[in-house]
Amino acid sequence: MFRGTGTAVITPFKDGDVDFDAFGRFIRFQLENRIEALIVLGTTGESPTISDFERTQLIKITVNEANGTVPVIVGTGTNSTEKTVEMSTKAFDEGADGVLVVVPYYNKPTQEGLYRHFGEIATRVQGPVIIYNVPGRTGTNMLPDTIIRCLDFDNIVGVKEASGDQYNVDYLLSRLKANHSDLKVWSGNDDQAFHLCSSGGDGVISVISNAAPLKTSSMIRSILGGDLESARDLHLELLPIMKAFFVESNPIPVKYALSLMGYCRNELRLPLYDLSDANRTVVERAMKESGVL
Repeated sequence: MFRGTGTAVITPFKDGDVDFDAFGRFIRFQLENRIEALIVLGTTGESPTISDFERTQLIKITVNEANGTVPVIVGTGTNSTEKTVEMSTKAFDEGADGVLVVVPYYNKPTQEGLYRHFGEIATRVQGPVIIYNVPGRTGTNMLPDTIIRCLDFDNIVGVKEASGDQYNVDYLLSRLKANHSDLKVWSGNDDQAFHLCSSGGDGVISVISNAAPLKTSSMIRSILGGDLESARDLHLELLPIMKAFFVESNPIPVKYALSLMGYCRNELRLPLYDLSDANRTVVERAMKESGVL
């Protein structure tokens, strides 16, 4: 799919509706700042609150703006295998280059259930599938050995790893190397992207690149190109927003940050609500420290 930085794109709202004009402008901002992929309708895009009509329009806008220059990856995962197949098929029909499928949430499948869930999806959809492991949100950790089993399916092309367990990440990378696999591994945590890429990973699917696309993509390109000193400098420079953008549930802080930058309104859909006054100060200070504001 890609090596480098994929932005997990926010969804702008205006008076309760999706602001499609602001979304198009924001996609162009990302492309102008050299990101390598666009990930829409994920957690950062508030996908659980987006209607089917809105999903279709957001995918179309992204595909049109990208115009084949970078892959467009659409979040389609649910806690129903059948529904995920349906949504993934529709995303490919609308021009997606890949789908991001989160580990099923709430129903807490076993490792065998996870293998069968992703296998069923991979068997039935006609395009690349990326596993998204984020146990902090789903309640289930997809273990490295289960991910390795998914090498049985050719169109499972990568994993967004957001378990927060660096040992598991390194173990997964070592097993993939031993199997001579080209399965891509991207960090799902901005503060671990430098470390994952230094261990042999392929990049990051990033929240902070919404606000700092050029610095984030430059950091990852430097790591992948072997310039660890430049990458480390950028990692440390971006460290304040890596923390501040998660001071409340994502995407609450990054939405506020982008409103300060003029890319969207500070508007979310319930059950998400505005960033607290105290944490607005935290975010603003971090943005200044990181040179974003």
